[in-house]
Amino acid sequence: MTSNIKCIGVLTSGGDAPGMNAAIRSVTRAAIFDGIRVKGIYRGYKGLITGEISEFKTNSVSNIIQQGGTILKTARCAEFLTPEGRKVAYETMQREEIDALVVIGGDGSLTGANIFANEFDVPIVGLPGTIDNDLYGTDVTIGYDTALNTIMQSVDKIRDTATSHERLFFIEVMGRNCGYLALNSAIASGAEAAIIPEISIEKDQLSDLIEQGFRKSKNSSLVLVTESEITGGALKLAERVKTEYPQYDVRVSILGHLQRGGSPSAQDRILASRMGVAAIRALLEDQRNVMIGIHENEIVYIPFKRAIKKEREISDELLEVLRISSI
Repeated sequence: MTSNIKCIGVLTSGGDAPGMNAAIRSVTRAAIFDGIRVKGIYRGYKGLITGEISEFKTNSVSNIIQQGGTILKTARCAEFLTPEGRKVAYETMQREEIDALVVIGGDGSLTGANIFANEFDVPIVGLPGTIDNDLYGTDVTIGYDTALNTIMQSVDKIRDTATSHERLFFIEVMGRNCGYLALNSAIASGAEAAIIPEISIEKDQLSDLIEQGFRKSKNSSLVLVTESEITGGALKLAERVKTEYPQYDVRVSILGHLQRGGSPSAQDRILASRMGVAAIRALLEDQRNVMIGIHENEIVYIPFKRAIKKEREISDELLEVLRISSI
């Protein structure tokens, strides 16, 4: 493989996800292995504008594979949303002699990467780092498995108190407009139902659940809810129950940012390591404007446009598994 790339920049952007550090480590060491210099860009696109950049060596990423969060930090950057801000970012790249970028983040981060790459003809490869598992073209994203396990462990503990008090609990998880976290954590924790955006568009899931008498044989019930304007979130659902179905003793637990924290699982560490190596291979093959994905345990390249614009569909089989197993 031949390439004109002599130096890459690596950054993390958007919400942090367990496994981002493993990805940074893998990208750095894979690049150095192939004779490419690496520069770490701090605080995402903001650091690319302000020049908060350091050269990374092999030992710069020692002892981080087990750490949650991101050593490169992450920050919102309104300036990068403007053509003027992106021009400053490109000038920073030129000054730092960075030939290509590896961007680790979710939908918003890759959207920014796509715009930047097209404006300035910059080779960019993205890694899907988000707990939401909402990017098209990859079976799983970095951080999703760890977040799923964190939710499952939390729900197991909530069930103890729900059972003791014979209560209906709405447990709100992240996911934005994608219900994978709620659906799979409901299956994994033995919850009675999951209220997710993909189905809320089509019907009133709450009334369906109540009318089906989903508590008829149980002394407590747990319902996982995706945090989303479409579902209304756990608090609005609980208010509806109090008003429309006052016979139920209802409580809400919003798991919040604890879902993003913690040491990454083995699966996330392995996934991030594979994707990091694949990112460097892609750049050496003159690939650009692609996200590294995994499909049927094989590395794949997905054009940014497809990854960020096409919606991931919820599996009907998973919905059926939850429906059958929660009777």
